Amino acid sequence: MRLIHTADWQIGKPYGSVADEQKRFRLQQERITAIGRIRDVARLQNAQLVLVAGDLFDSPTPDTTAVLEVLELIGEMEMPVLVIPGNHDHGAPGTVWHREDFQRHQRQKAPNLQLLLERQPLVLDSCVVLPCPLLRNQDNADPTQWLHGFDWSALPSDRPRIVLAHGGVHGFGGRDYESDEEAQAGANNLIDLEALPGGQIDYVALGDWHNLKQVSGNAWYPGTPEPDRFNQGDDNQRGQVLLVELQRGSTPEVTVQTTGRVRWHNLTMRFSGDGDLDRFERQLEEIIAGRVARDLLRLEVSGSLSLAGHRRYQQRITDLQSQLLRLRIKGECHQAPEAAELEQLTARSEDPLIAQVAQQLQQRLNRESDPDSDEASRIRGALCELFRFATTR
Repeated sequence: MRLIHTADWQIGKPYGSVADEQKRFRLQQERITAIGRIRDVARLQNAQLVLVAGDLFDSPTPDTTAVLEVLELIGEMEMPVLVIPGNHDHGAPGTVWHREDFQRHQRQKAPNLQLLLERQPLVLDSCVVLPCPLLRNQDNADPTQWLHGFDWSALPSDRPRIVLAHGGVHGFGGRDYESDEEAQAGANNLIDLEALPGGQIDYVALGDWHNLKQVSGNAWYPGTPEPDRFNQGDDNQRGQVLLVELQRGSTPEVTVQTTGRVRWHNLTMRFSGDGDLDRFERQLEEIIAGRVARDLLRLEVSGSLSLAGHRRYQQRITDLQSQLLRLRIKGECHQAPEAAELEQLTARSEDPLIAQVAQQLQQRLNRESDPDSDEASRIRGALCELFRFATTR
C-alpha cells in the first residue's frame, strides 16, 4: 500500500514574533494552503491513506473559521485521513475534538476524516493502524505503552501494521520552536521504540519533531509540511511530507515529497569596508531572488562601514523589511568615518574646534584594542554625530 505520512500542521500558529499583522496572517494562511499541496501530492502519488501524526491544530481550542478551512481541504482529499491528537491539540474533554461544531462540520465537510481517540487497533482493508493519541498536553507515560503487552496474533497477518504516535523518543530531544535556543529534552510524551516488537510492526509514523528525521529502520518524523523557523545547525529539512510504500514484513520505502512554500534563511555578514556592500547584495539576490512576502531572513551582522556606506546599508535594510515576511537582525553594523570623511573634519580650518575634537576622538579610537567594545562604539558614534553636525550646518 501507499500512504502519506505527515504531522505538525499546527493550524492557527500565532507567529507572535512577527510584528506586522498582515504578515502574520500570510504565514498563518500558508499553513492552511499547505494542506491543499498535501492533497495534490496524495492524488499524484495514488496514495490510499493520509496519516496525520498529531498537532493538526496549534491549540486545543482553535477558532471555528480555522476548523472550517481545514475540514474543507481535508474533504477534498477524497481518501481516508486518519488523525491523532498531539500535545498542542490534545484529546482531553473540552478540546476541539469534542466540540459540537467540529463534529457537525466534520460530518458535512470531511466525512473522510477519522479521528482516533482510542488506543485500540483500527483494521482497514489495506493495513492495520495502531493509534497512540495524546489525551493531555503532557504525560509522563509512554503513549505506545498499550502495545508493550499486546496480543499480536489477534491482528490479520497479511496487512502492514502501522504505529501512529506523537512525542519524542528516548535519546533524542526536541527544540523550543518559539526561540532560537535548543530545548532541554523533557520527560513527557517520550516513546521507547526499543520496547516495541520490531517484527510485529512495519512502520512507525511519528509526529512532534519539526524536521525530517529517520530515528530507526522503520520509524520516521516527516517534519512540518510548511517550514516554521530558521535553521539551526544540521538536520533542518522542513517543508515536506513522506510517501511511504508498505508491505507486511518488508522494510518500508520512504520518499520525500516537497510541500513547503515559504522560505526561512540565515545569512552572516561581516563588513570590512564599503566594498562588502556589493557582496551583501549578491548574497541577498542568491537566497531571495526578488521574491516578495515569501521569505524570512535572520541576518547576523558585524563590522563597520563608512557613513555613506552605512546610509546605503540602512536603505537596503528598510527595503528588506518591506519585502520580507520577517527580518531579524542579530548584531550590529557600525558606522565610522572613512579617511576622506575624517579629513573633512580634522582639516576644517574654518572650524578649528571641530577639527581638534575630531582629532582627539580619532586618536582615542586608534588606541582601542577591541574594535567591537562599547567604548569604541561610543567613539564612532561621537565621530558620526560630529560629521553630521559639521556637514549639515
